[in-house]
Amino acid sequence: MRIWGKIMKSNRMLWDMTVTEDSDDTRTHKIFHALEVICHARDLSVPIWLDTNVRDFQQYKKTRFGQDSFVGEQIEFDFLEFQILEE
Repeated sequence: MRIWGKIMKSNRMLWDMTVTEDSDDTRTHKIFHALEVICHARDLSVPIWLDTNVRDFQQYKKTRFGQDSFVGEQIEFDFLEFQILEE
């Protein structure tokens, strides 16, 4: 599984990272671990999954985490987009 995380501000990509998950974990564990890896690389707290994030991810294999998902942390960008590239 390959997962792409990118940080966007004013319709411009500031940073991106691709994580490859080849473990024997469940799909859900792979997704959560990839999000942790991406956030750790940028020294961000791991965002919480709101209902809209879960719905978008289930339907499109992609979601955006905005300020409302980063509880207790002020972010310097518009959103973190998180997307499955390959399963």
